[in-house]
Amino acid sequence: MALFGATLFLSALLLFLIEPVAGKLLLPAFGGTPAVWNTCILFFQLALVAGYGYAHWTSTRLRPRVQGWLQLLLLAGTLAALPAAARQSWKPAGNGAPVAGILMLLASGIGFPFFLLASTTPLLQRWLARSEPDAVPYRLYALSNLGSLAGLLSYPFLIEPAFGLRTQTRVWSWAYGAFALLSAAGAFKMLGREAPREAKPEPADAAAPDRMDRALWWMLPATGSVLLMAATNQICQDVAVVPFLWVLPLSLYLLTFILCFESDRTYRRAAFAVALGATAVQSTFVLFRGVEVGIVWQVASHAATLFVACMVCHGELARLRPPARHLTSYYFAIAGGGAGGAAFVTFVAPRFFKGFWEYPVGIVGAALLLLTVYFRDRGSKLYDGRPLWAWSLLYSGTVALVAALAVQAVEALEGSVEVRRNFYGVLEVLELEREDPQRSRYTLMHGRIEHGFQYHDESRRYLPTSYYGADSGIGVAITNHPRRRAAPSDSSRLRVGVVGLGAGTIATYGEPGDFFRFFEINPEVVRLSDKYFTYRSGSPAAVEVALGDARVSMERDRLEGRPGQFDVLAIDAFSGDAIPVHLLTRECFETYWYHLKPDGVLAFHVSSRYLDLRPVVRGLAACRAAGGMEAVWVENSQDHGLGTDASDWVLVTDNRPFLESPRVKARIKPWPEATNRLVLWTDDYSNLFRVLSR
Repeated sequence: MALFGATLFLSALLLFLIEPVAGKLLLPAFGGTPAVWNTCILFFQLALVAGYGYAHWTSTRLRPRVQGWLQLLLLAGTLAALPAAARQSWKPAGNGAPVAGILMLLASGIGFPFFLLASTTPLLQRWLARSEPDAVPYRLYALSNLGSLAGLLSYPFLIEPAFGLRTQTRVWSWAYGAFALLSAAGAFKMLGREAPREAKPEPADAAAPDRMDRALWWMLPATGSVLLMAATNQICQDVAVVPFLWVLPLSLYLLTFILCFESDRTYRRAAFAVALGATAVQSTFVLFRGVEVGIVWQVASHAATLFVACMVCHGELARLRPPARHLTSYYFAIAGGGAGGAAFVTFVAPRFFKGFWEYPVGIVGAALLLLTVYFRDRGSKLYDGRPLWAWSLLYSGTVALVAALAVQAVEALEGSVEVRRNFYGVLEVLELEREDPQRSRYTLMHGRIEHGFQYHDESRRYLPTSYYGADSGIGVAITNHPRRRAAPSDSSRLRVGVVGLGAGTIATYGEPGDFFRFFEINPEVVRLSDKYFTYRSGSPAAVEVALGDARVSMERDRLEGRPGQFDVLAIDAFSGDAIPVHLLTRECFETYWYHLKPDGVLAFHVSSRYLDLRPVVRGLAACRAAGGMEAVWVENSQDHGLGTDASDWVLVTDNRPFLESPRVKARIKPWPEATNRLVLWTDDYSNLFRVLSR
């Protein structure tokens, strides 16, 4: 028991340590959206299905001795593939389907050891049932989930802040070697067994599971998986896609498995039925209120609903545990259901839903499954639809919940001209203040984050609005660049690069002879910008859009010897509420400077409610301080008359005439004391805890 328990704990720990590492390695290449992490979860769920399927097949078709030799062979194969490490092949070569690319990269990078780790839980439980018939194998499942939770929580709080990715992958590889030794010891233990020991007789009432039981083995974990990924989308879409925000929903999800499978006394159906109703009501209220609810309360609401709903799903799943002879098929169904839920959120929801509607679908699904088990349970007072008055109340409440969530989904689309959802999130074009000819406008939203707007009124149509007003950092950089201030001639023409298209507002600064290149990863942003906004088409400058991740595109141009020769390069790409981490590393900073002219200005848009990125940009500038590089902070306030929002920009340059211009000096703000702590991020190391807004 001790050997199998130690092996299971370590295997689960390693599984949930490699997951955030792999996700962090992939984020730079695929744009840093919540869907990257959710696609990683889909891969992990699929790998669990493969691992659990392997465990079921070997334990039911092969003799114990053959199982042991096969396990030793697979362990040797995975050890030969170590160490786990990031490879250049993890970066996409083009603008192909992101989901397929992520799945293939994960399969080629960590697929084999992950598969073997995933098979450990059901396989070792089956081996325990063979070698120690008096032991309770399901206790090992709770121990496995405890190891998963330990691995998950240790990553953002202990490992990520202290170690770079290279060190993380090396240490993980060494730990995998230790797992291989423990697993080999268990395999050797099976080599001496040709047949199982006489098992303890099963209780007389330990009947084989019927078809509905087996269906619930799939539907309950599928619903929990949908809720996990939907809550992750809700939490990450408006803040940032980073490991410590992935951890909260996944930790709660795992905690419910631990609580439900460790003891039959933890899950009380009646109490959690009431709690599910309460959390469903408060979630509906929060969804109705939308942006009026603060982010802390939003996260708390989603977390509470996820925990209660998963306790219902996994508590009922634990109640359906079959006799030991059906153990591996039971775990295979759990893994298959989880993968099915993940596939629904990854493939089906983006295709057919205009918003993150899988979240209310998951809530309703949990409620319906709870009613199903009440109806089927002969020991329940609500068995077989009786008493009628109680079921009438339950049906009425469920219908009211469905109706309220449907109304909320419809109301959320009010004012929308067009809504599109794809791998990169939900985009919405709103028409606001239609009744006011002076202020009527189209606004582009990504989740709750505004990405620019344009007035309909012809006299105001080409005003630099939103975060890009004349007093903003980008406005100061373009209008006060020494080349722009020179006498009209060829030398006064500017080349401007912009990472992140949005509505295309920055193109309004274009003049005849200028060249503007926008880098945009999301093809739907380009389409909506073309359809509803005329900043690019109406600009006197030559404007083009490079589709694909900006960093990947610029690195490819660098390898091919094609510098951008930009006078100004604006970093304005946002994932959630901040610039993605991979666009703020030292290596990416060097790529920016390759594409800038020697006197160029690099402008970072660092406005954020939750993260203070100014120390990061100052840390990047310090890398070139010896050459006279300087970072300055430009802040502007909101001006309703001009249609501008408050914004923060950091300009980095060694262009002395620009920095000493009276117009520029007038806009520069002194650095707050809190930003004096310089933070340097690299591709190997980043830590968002240090830049949380205080």
